[in-house]
Amino acid sequence: MKFCIALLAAAAALAQQQQPVPPHIGFLYPAGGRQGTTFEVTLGGQNVAGAYEVYLSGSGVQATVTKYARPLTPAQANTLREQMQKLVEQKTASTKPPAPNTFQVIWTPADEAALADIRAKLMDFQRRPSSPAIAETVVLQVTIGAQAEPGERELRLGVTAGITNPILLQVGQLPEFTREVSKVPPALNAVNGATPQVRAVAPPHADPPVDINLPTVINGQMMPAAVDRYRFHATKGQHLVAEACARELIPYISDAVPGWFQATLTLRDSAGKQVAYADHFYFHPDPVIHYDVPADGDYTLEIHDSIYRGREDFVYRISVGELPYLTSIFPLGGRAGARTSVAVQGWNLPAASLAETGKAKGLTPVAVQSGPFLSNRLPFAFDTLPEAVAKEPIGKREKAQKVKLPLTVNGRIAKPGEWDFFRFDGKAGEEIVAEVFARRLDSPLDSVLILTDAAGKQLAANDDFEDKGAGLLTHQADSRICFKLPAKGSYYLQVGDTQRQSGPDYAYRLRISHPEPDFDLRVVPSSLNVRGGATVPVTVYALRHDGFTGEISLKLKDAPQGLVMSGGTIPAGQDKIRLTLTAPAGPLGLPAPVQLEGHASIEGHEVHRLAVPAEDMMQAFAYHHLVAEKDWMVRVIGQGAPRAPVRPASEKAVKLSAGGSVPFQVIVAPRLAGQVQLELNDPPAGIKIEKVTTAPEGLAVTLTADPAKAKPGLRGNLILDVYLERPDAKTAVRRRQLWGTLPAIPFEVVGTLVSSR
Repeated sequence: MKFCIALLAAAAALAQQQQPVPPHIGFLYPAGGRQGTTFEVTLGGQNVAGAYEVYLSGSGVQATVTKYARPLTPAQANTLREQMQKLVEQKTASTKPPAPNTFQVIWTPADEAALADIRAKLMDFQRRPSSPAIAETVVLQVTIGAQAEPGERELRLGVTAGITNPILLQVGQLPEFTREVSKVPPALNAVNGATPQVRAVAPPHADPPVDINLPTVINGQMMPAAVDRYRFHATKGQHLVAEACARELIPYISDAVPGWFQATLTLRDSAGKQVAYADHFYFHPDPVIHYDVPADGDYTLEIHDSIYRGREDFVYRISVGELPYLTSIFPLGGRAGARTSVAVQGWNLPAASLAETGKAKGLTPVAVQSGPFLSNRLPFAFDTLPEAVAKEPIGKREKAQKVKLPLTVNGRIAKPGEWDFFRFDGKAGEEIVAEVFARRLDSPLDSVLILTDAAGKQLAANDDFEDKGAGLLTHQADSRICFKLPAKGSYYLQVGDTQRQSGPDYAYRLRISHPEPDFDLRVVPSSLNVRGGATVPVTVYALRHDGFTGEISLKLKDAPQGLVMSGGTIPAGQDKIRLTLTAPAGPLGLPAPVQLEGHASIEGHEVHRLAVPAEDMMQAFAYHHLVAEKDWMVRVIGQGAPRAPVRPASEKAVKLSAGGSVPFQVIVAPRLAGQVQLELNDPPAGIKIEKVTTAPEGLAVTLTADPAKAKPGLRGNLILDVYLERPDAKTAVRRRQLWGTLPAIPFEVVGTLVSSR
């Protein structure tokens, strides 16, 4: 009896482990607040039923769930319409004298309230978001402590189905103005941001301006065809900054082109004349305006989408006032362990320089304090190589600055069309790497890098090099060359801007060295939900550097007891692996922070790297980006059986011969015999299930490897989904239901058939 109960519990866990859609937050509004305040936040998402808890990174911010609203189904809306019709008839009848031999129809305050409630629900139904990803609503109460550090927090929501993806909540220092929560009008909901239809249905329009006092942060949601306007008084001599945050809040929207809310800012004087405009800031989509006020008066700031799209997740925050703002720093980095003097450029800055000291290789944010206000942050890179500054003049080849490898050079392209030249000596067969770090460090430079020999012959050149770790960049504009020198002699590197742009902000760091093989890791998704005793797939990406191709072994670090990883090896030469995590049978309660660590042997040294959690975000229906997050969170929910009723018979790797077949066994509990079906989940090209037959303890699965696609030496993991097929209790028709996933099964394609039994 106990076995049957355990088996049923395990079956329930498998049946429920995969939700149709993972819990998802599409937007927060407002997306931030001021230190020392309590305010209401509306969250739009999907599969967030049963919201009960809010999880925030960092400290100083707390939040509670106060309300959840699921959108009405069409059937529910029809039922409400029928109820409303009856109430309307009752109200009308109450105003007339009763017919003979009948009672007077009574209309009470409770009836009036019921009618108003139904009308409000039907209005919400008409104005419901057209995107399912933001159709459900949760209301939060957020409290930010007076001493909370300004900056970003990651917010996740605990719901019945687990935990959601993280989304940004900003902690600010300024007073805040927040418009009422908006919903797309029914007339525009069908097109929801498609430019031609929106303009045909409702031409762009601007409501009367809202009066605000500076400095402030403005919170709003951009609706289709709308222009939001804000009026304030400014005095002569003020240096105003208006900084919009839109794409920064929600980096990518999967079903919108170009893939985010593209805000534009316009500043007008009291006569309505445009005095400033911005639709971006350098390569950043979010616009920033700087304006020196020439005369006292009222000014109006306008914001709208560049092509007048809009919907509920087009959320923005605008910081406006005489605020400190960093436009650039120089140098963009320094040597770890050393003190670096950093020159700063921008507006309303209290000083022209600051000092930075870093203990280890990596990035640190740089900001300046002006009075009570903290500026925006820019990244500063610490490295272990010797550092140098590009000397002037080096704009000609014959005046090239001589450098000795290894070295990181800090330079700037100061004039249009300018090139910086560097000369170094090399030997035949010596491999060198020259890599520019500019765009990845918030510099607008669109670099180009050229390597020539002593005679001026071009040996290598590069414009754009893709770094998959830079998930927020849609234009990968940094350059990289890896080249083996053909002979002993002098060689020249030249750096320029491919668009012939220039200025004090166009800084770069140029690494010139021998290859430094290394790797970084990204683990997706950053929020993982798994039923007790069940198994879920996880993807780990290897970002390999400077020719490192070796094997990377993975292991969990600080993981909850009973959480087991299967298939934790990234084979040599491969850039990603799909592995699985199997949860303990019992629930863990609160989400658990987990770390994943990669180990590899590189040039005789053992190298350890922690995986950075990330979200695989889709941009504009097609493009995918790995966007780094702060924490990797795992939530185990429900109670499972101590032993899975369907599981691989062995943890050993399956060896397939190219062109041959090999069986392996899956154990199936007797109660499920004849009901289980197996399918490969996103298998490697050329590998498939040839047949599944009954075996003494379950099933024998025969795999085949197509020699044209699956070559000897191919390694990885096989992930199998478990389906249950059984007759429906009412109709007797056999129905197929996804139960769950088996732990990852390592495999290798070999040249000759080797049985794994």
